[in-house]
Amino acid sequence: MPIRFEPSCRQFRLRAGGTDYIMAVAPGGYLAHVYFGEAVPDEDLTALLRLDENPFTPETNDRDRAVYLDTLPLEYPCYGIGDFREPAFKIRAADGTSACDLRYVSHRITEGKPEIPGLPATFPAKDSPCDTLEILLADQKTGLEVTLCYTAFRELDAIARSVRVKNNGSEKCTLTRVYSAAFDLDRSDLHMITLNGSWARERMVERCRLHHGKQSVDSMRGCSSHQYSPFAALCEPCADEERGEVFGSCFVYSGNFTILAEVTQHDAVRFVMGINDADFSWELSSGEEFCAPEAVLVRSSNGIGGMSRTFHDLFRKNLIRSQYVDRPRPVLINNWEATYFDFDEEKLLSIAREASSLGIEMLVMDDGWFGHRDDDNSSLGDWTVYEKKLPSGLGSLSEKLRAMGMELGIWFEPEMISPDSELYRLHPDWAVQISGRPMTLCRGQYVLDLTRREIADHVWEMMRRVLDSAEISYVKWDMNRQITEAASQGLPAGRQGEFWHRYILAVYELMERLVSRYPELLLETCAGGGGRFDAGMLYYSPQIWCSDDTDAIERLRIQYGTSLCFPCSAIGAHVSDCPNHTVGRSTPFSTRGHAALAGTFGYELDVTRISAEDRVQIPGQISDYRKYGGLVRSGDLYRIGDPFTDGQWDGWIFAAKDGSQALFAYFQILGRPNRRSRRVKLRGLDPKAYYFEESSPERRFSGAYLMNCGINIGGLWGDFQSRLYHFIKCKG
Repeated sequence: MPIRFEPSCRQFRLRAGGTDYIMAVAPGGYLAHVYFGEAVPDEDLTALLRLDENPFTPETNDRDRAVYLDTLPLEYPCYGIGDFREPAFKIRAADGTSACDLRYVSHRITEGKPEIPGLPATFPAKDSPCDTLEILLADQKTGLEVTLCYTAFRELDAIARSVRVKNNGSEKCTLTRVYSAAFDLDRSDLHMITLNGSWARERMVERCRLHHGKQSVDSMRGCSSHQYSPFAALCEPCADEERGEVFGSCFVYSGNFTILAEVTQHDAVRFVMGINDADFSWELSSGEEFCAPEAVLVRSSNGIGGMSRTFHDLFRKNLIRSQYVDRPRPVLINNWEATYFDFDEEKLLSIAREASSLGIEMLVMDDGWFGHRDDDNSSLGDWTVYEKKLPSGLGSLSEKLRAMGMELGIWFEPEMISPDSELYRLHPDWAVQISGRPMTLCRGQYVLDLTRREIADHVWEMMRRVLDSAEISYVKWDMNRQITEAASQGLPAGRQGEFWHRYILAVYELMERLVSRYPELLLETCAGGGGRFDAGMLYYSPQIWCSDDTDAIERLRIQYGTSLCFPCSAIGAHVSDCPNHTVGRSTPFSTRGHAALAGTFGYELDVTRISAEDRVQIPGQISDYRKYGGLVRSGDLYRIGDPFTDGQWDGWIFAAKDGSQALFAYFQILGRPNRRSRRVKLRGLDPKAYYFEESSPERRFSGAYLMNCGINIGGLWGDFQSRLYHFIKCKG
C-alpha cells in the first residue's frame, strides 16, 4: 500500500505516482509537514523539521512554546496558539474566544476513498486506484475533532485532501474558517501562477515571483467567478512547459474560495486553500459535523505541462462521472448568436434542416423559449413554453427535429428569477434578499434562495416537468449573475454566515437530482460564459461553456489558460459567425474550426445565412471532429506555443498515450514580413518510432527528429491563419 506509518519516527508517507508527501507527529503532539517532492527512499526524514536547532520544543523547554509553533511547519495550522503565519482553521467557541489547539490522536489507512456527503469529489477508478489516510486531531478545551483526509492516487502524482470537523464537546461551537488544504515548502524562490480575467476573457495566465508577505486570489461572488479561478501553481523560477518542479492545486468547489501563499520570516512558503472565510461561519451543536470541500494537489517534475497532464488524467478518470467522458458527443448548433431572442419554431426548424443536411446532429434552443421572454428583462422562473414562439410545444418541436435526424437541447437558468415573472409576483420573498435593504438587480434578475427546501423543490419540479414533456437530450445550465445581499429567510440571525456554503450545497443537490433521474442527458454548465468553470461542476457535467467570447483568436488564450488545469474534453468550444459578436474580428472559417477542435466542438451561428464558402466547409470540419475527437478526449495535451508571451503564434498537440499518433494544430496569429518559415519542435511522440504526416505518407520522420529538430511551417499568408497536421506511427 502506498501509504505507510513508521512508528519509530511517527512519520506518515504517502506515495502518489513518483511523489512523496510526508508528515510526522512532532513533539507536543503537533502534526508537522515534513516533505513534498520527488519520491525518496524509505527512511526517516524528520530531520528536515530541524527540531535539533530549536531549543524550545515543549518536551525540553516549554517557556517559549510560541517560538516553537511559529517555526514548526504545521500541517493544519490553527489560529491563536503561537503560529502567527496564515492559519487554516479558526473557531468561535461558546465563550467567544477564537483560539484552537489541535493535537494528534489517531489515524487509519484504508484502500479506496470515502465520499464527501453533499459535495463533489474525486473517486477511485478501476484503472486509477487510490488509498486514503485519515488523521484525527482534537482540541481538548472545546471537544472539537478534526479529521484530515488524504487520498494518494497510485498511478498519478496527485493527492486529494479534505477536512471533516465534529463537535464532541458539550457546548455549541462556530467554525469561522475551515480551509481544505495547507502545506509548507522550505523555500521561497518560487513563482505563483494564477488565472485571472473577467467576462469574455476568462483564465488569463499570470505568473509572478513570490515575495515576503501574502499574495492571494479569491472570490466572494457566490461562484468561483470569471475574475479568478480556484486553481494556482507554485513553481521553480526555471520551470516551463517541460522542465522544472511544479506544485499545482485545484479546489473542487463552485463557490467562494481563497488561495493564499505567504513567504514567511524564515524564507519558507505557506500555502492554503479553502472556502473563503469572509462572511463565512458554521454553527456546530454537540454531535454535529461539517465537511469541507476537497482540494487536489498535483506535483510535477516535468514542468507546467506535466502538471496539466496529471490534472487532465485525474479529472477524466476520477472526477467526471458522466458516460460522455469517453463517448463521442453530438455535434450541436446553438441558436444564441444566430437569433438571440428573435426566433420562433419555423426559424429553428429552418436552421435545423440546413444543419442536418451538413451533418450536425443536435439543435440547442437557447434563452427565450419560456414565459413571455423577448429580451432578458422577464420570465426567469416561469419555465413554461412561450406559445407565441412555440405554439405546438416542446414535444412537437422534438418530434419534428427527430424526423430530420436531429436531437433537441434546451437552455435553463434555474437558479434565477425575474422581477417581471409570475413566480416573483406570487413569491417575492423567494429571491435572495436582506429584509429592509434594497435589492440589487444584475442583468435584470435576482437569485432564488435555493437553501430553502420548498424553493429548491419547486425548481426541481419545474425542470422535471419540462424534461418529461419532450425528448430532450441536452441541457445547458446557465447562471448569469453573482449573489448580493446574501441572506436567507430560512436561517436564524446567528447562522446567516452559513448561507454562502448552503447555497452551493443546494445547487449541487439539484444537479445530483438531474443527473440521477436523467443519466443519458448531456449536461453542460455555464455561468455567463466561464464564470463557474471549476472542478466542482465537472463532477456533474462533463463539459462547461468556456467563455461567451467565441472569437477563435481570443479563444486561443482562454483555452490555453483553462487547459493548465482542466482537460480540453471539458471545454465547450464552438465555431461562430464573423465579424465576431464580441470583438468584431473576422477570422477564416477554417481557423475557427481548428480552434474549436481543442474542445467539445459545435456551431454558434445561423447556418442558413453564412456564405456558401463557409457552409461547404462544415461537413469536413465535422469529419475532422469525428476523426480526432477520441484523441482530444483521451490523449496527452502539449502546449507548443504561448499566445500570452509571443502573441504571434500558438500551437497545441494531442498525442496518443501509446505514441501511435499525434494531432498538431498551428495558428499564425499575426503575419510576419520578410521572415523564413517557423521551426516548431513537436512533443509526445515515441522517439524510436517513425511517423508520416497523413497528407504526405511517402515521407517518414523519426519521433526523435520531430521532437528535437522539428518541422518547418511556412506558406501561411495573412493574419489568423491555421494548419492541422496528423502524424501517424509507421507499422513495422
